[in-house]
Amino acid sequence: MTRFLLIVVCFAQPILASAQSSLHAFKLQQVALLPGVFKDAQQTDKTYMLALDPDRLLAPYLTEAGLTPKKKNYGNWENTGLDGHIGGHYLSALSNMYAATNDAEINRRLDYMLLELKRCQDKIGSGYLGGTPGGTAMWKDIAAGKIEADTFALNKKWVPLYNIHKLFAGLRDAYLIAGKPMAKEILVRLTDYIAGVASGLTDEQIQTMLISEHGGLNEVFADVSVITGQDKYLILARRFSHKEILNPLILGEDRLNNLHANMQIPKAVGFQRIAEVGGDKDYGKAAQFFWETVVNNRTVVIGGNSVNEHFNPTGNFTKMITDVAGPETCNSYNMLKLTRHLFENAGEVKYMDYYERVLYNHILSSQHPTHGGFVYYTSMRPQHYRVYSQPQETMWCCVGSGMENHGKYGELIYSYQQKNVYVNLFIASRLNWAAQGLVLSQTTKFPDNETTRLLIESVKPGSFSIKVRYPNWVAAGKLQIKINGARVNVDARAGSYINLTRVWKKGDVIDVRLPMGLSTEKLPDSSNYVAFLHGPIVLAAKTDTANLDNLIADADQFGGYRARGKMYPLDSAPVLTSNTSDLTKYLKPVKGKGQTFTAAELISPAKFKNLELIPFYKLHDARYMIYWHKGPVTNVVN
Repeated sequence: MTRFLLIVVCFAQPILASAQSSLHAFKLQQVALLPGVFKDAQQTDKTYMLALDPDRLLAPYLTEAGLTPKKKNYGNWENTGLDGHIGGHYLSALSNMYAATNDAEINRRLDYMLLELKRCQDKIGSGYLGGTPGGTAMWKDIAAGKIEADTFALNKKWVPLYNIHKLFAGLRDAYLIAGKPMAKEILVRLTDYIAGVASGLTDEQIQTMLISEHGGLNEVFADVSVITGQDKYLILARRFSHKEILNPLILGEDRLNNLHANMQIPKAVGFQRIAEVGGDKDYGKAAQFFWETVVNNRTVVIGGNSVNEHFNPTGNFTKMITDVAGPETCNSYNMLKLTRHLFENAGEVKYMDYYERVLYNHILSSQHPTHGGFVYYTSMRPQHYRVYSQPQETMWCCVGSGMENHGKYGELIYSYQQKNVYVNLFIASRLNWAAQGLVLSQTTKFPDNETTRLLIESVKPGSFSIKVRYPNWVAAGKLQIKINGARVNVDARAGSYINLTRVWKKGDVIDVRLPMGLSTEKLPDSSNYVAFLHGPIVLAAKTDTANLDNLIADADQFGGYRARGKMYPLDSAPVLTSNTSDLTKYLKPVKGKGQTFTAAELISPAKFKNLELIPFYKLHDARYMIYWHKGPVTNVVN
């Protein structure tokens, strides 16, 4: 009874500014995934990564350095101008996977990649390193002031700044995540080379360069300033921040309509990183406003955004339904980066609610659970489907980010502030926090079950708090907690963290029940299309498996990632027959099938009445329904 009375339960307001800087994610090495859907996805990703040949990924770098490649380039995007970009992603993916799994072969490959890249950099001699064909000569032209830029080209080359950013990010990750000193050496030399080029250019010339897609170069340069402790790299980060995007955001102006979406998101990540490193409040204001307008005005139910890679006009989401090229996976990959930064800065539940929505419904769904192919576009068009990559043929951007995505699931399950632990996500895992002597395991089958259990496996003596996220999708007052079997009676509100403070002992158990209600969500333009959710999980219905052309992608450079099969007319899709405000009352659970529901009374025509709604991340190799029209479809271009 005494131990129970020591518990202090309260419901936190958003973390105060004075505590913002002390909220941190754990390292991937400290969080191991336990059996469950995320560990399965991690293993599938590792198998895909190991199917790739490092020597083929390295070939563009050796060629540009004047060395003889050991094997020929991969094809697709890797020998048509964007040569080397997957090699940069591969460094990040290997770093994540090695940190998460301690796999010896992954580590060997990472060391090998770095040794070969250093050999290339040493051969060139200037500090430059890259896979872009003719990149050395291009940078000499830029240094001489010869700059010709448009959205997808710089000096007539395919987004070379975007390409080299992948290498920068990979080297940074190899050092910061995997702990490889050689990566730091290569990274700083390469940064110094770019800084040397930039030193002879005016700010106007650099802004002209930034018209071309350039990823998050500003973010990496800010990171290099932290790695080296030198402010000159932070100055470089500011110079490589695209003012045409930055300035309106500072003023709270949304000028994103019809812009290429994934060109802008990494810039915003960089704005936030510059704010963190340099205390630039305007940059932080820009990043925050960007997140708010994208999430609240431009995001569909799976957490993704964009149609045909561009931001949809906020007032008209017709193309989201009529086009087959729905949200791009790279966009969500980058939005999660921005969300993580903002969460660590503010500690607000809304960031984790969004992070969770994206993680389950877009990221997890974007990898095939058996052969491991990655998805570029997730179509929102009723009765359409997705296309999956294959290791030896397809080298899209979403393959590179896809390899990274599924190796870093452990990055934000837990956070810490001083000696207190935040439980942010309900994913089966084990946290090993040696500094506090804490081993905390989480066993759960969420979201198939509405519960999770936290077990203190070991702990140093002393009082501290375990803070459990109370998601906004759980109705206020419905979340339940037991400690060592005793119910903790709390008057809770959703959207906060529950503080459980006591002298924790080895063997203490926290049981959390997270009731998952059914809900609907309209498109952001409030048009007559709705989607169904169970808790944070998007429900979808498999309609058929016919006409799935290029389900496994071919090597077509600019068409292989699009689902090219027949587009079924929108007026042939199943529709919802009721206009009632509470459509969820028609959904009935299917006994013995977990998160599976039927809605026979609600769906028309009759041939679709037996459709089952299941978690979208479990639905593969089929056409599907995510968004449903209420009533007959009229006046919509098919």
